[in-house]
Amino acid sequence: MVENAVILGYDAVSPLGMDLLTQWERAKRGESGVGPLTRFPMTQGFPVRIAGQVEEWDTSPYPFLSPRKLAQWTSPIFKHAMLVVHRALLRSGVEITPDLAPRTAVTFSSAVGGQDAVLKADRRMIGEGRMPHPFTNPNACINMVGGKISIQTGATGPITSTITACATGVTSMIVGKMLLDQDRADLVICGAVDFPLVEPIVAGFYTMNGAYGPKEGQLPEPPQRASRPFSMDRRGFVVSEGAGCVILASHDFANAHGLPFDIELAGWSMTSDAHHFVAPNLQTVRRAISESIRDAGIRAADIACINAHATSTRVGDKIEFDALKEVFGENIPPASANKCVTGHCMGASSAIESVLAMEGMKSGILPPTINYTPDPEMTLDCVSEGKRHLNQEFVLKNAFGFGGCNACVVFRKVA
Repeated sequence: MVENAVILGYDAVSPLGMDLLTQWERAKRGESGVGPLTRFPMTQGFPVRIAGQVEEWDTSPYPFLSPRKLAQWTSPIFKHAMLVVHRALLRSGVEITPDLAPRTAVTFSSAVGGQDAVLKADRRMIGEGRMPHPFTNPNACINMVGGKISIQTGATGPITSTITACATGVTSMIVGKMLLDQDRADLVICGAVDFPLVEPIVAGFYTMNGAYGPKEGQLPEPPQRASRPFSMDRRGFVVSEGAGCVILASHDFANAHGLPFDIELAGWSMTSDAHHFVAPNLQTVRRAISESIRDAGIRAADIACINAHATSTRVGDKIEFDALKEVFGENIPPASANKCVTGHCMGASSAIESVLAMEGMKSGILPPTINYTPDPEMTLDCVSEGKRHLNQEFVLKNAFGFGGCNACVVFRKVA
């Protein structure tokens, strides 16, 4: 019999803060982490002026992140991935000893990777006539994130990069559970990191009508109001950065090592839209939601709340709502949309949001969806009035990525 995977620990960094407590407190208050974009110099006419940025922080308390050890690893994806993995393992109480290493898998990944390193090399070649730095390609290689985590932790079990665009964080957990179910691992380091605030990437999201832009002729809005999931006046997502890690284990492993847990990964589904490179497909999105609930062995009515994907795009939010209505009918559970305060952290978003969802399960609190103006086409309880106290045994987490990559999981709080 396949058992639920258990969550032993987790951690995140996001535009809400560097430590988990700060992030959760700000999410509960509905306090946005979105602000002016300062990652690169703003040229006149650059179309995107706001972002969700991770604050600068001191790496000195972490010997494995010393300037000497990071000297060649210039892309910020590496130090942030290694930080959240380190802290999640500390919270889990697990030390990856040589006897555990062969049974420890890594599915931690990235959707965008270190493209900042390629851009830097390109400018160096054009502007200075110099060849790229020898570590340019390793910095840009997406699977190198998992490789560095393996080196950091000593994990020698299966390793793979689970790249499914904005669904990458949730997909990493699903693949981790597969490895546990197949008895290929006892412990899995899951999660995702993305730092996409690089000029051509940000501008590219704008030109494809994904990134937020003010309405023509309208006065600029405060950055904190730009991300407004499910709202009638939604105008696209805020490009953001961050990282999240979730440590999965089998029941047997947790019990054998006396490791406490209070949340399980109870069900999952992945589907492919086979439809359009960015526009979602209602039927395959609906199927991912319904199959994840069925895989958990429960009814739709057992879901207490939803942690929505909800990027603030016109088409994406509507399709997610329509899929929820087909699954839940007129009884859609309350839906909390964390991107209203974090912006869209690309592949890391679903890992960070899963961490926030689990914090909510433990405390019995749903954080609010801010900036919400009801859309008459979507009758949905978005917890817009402020944080809400709610007992949450089963929580549905949705994640949908470019290319038609849908990944949904159901978390269960253990009594």
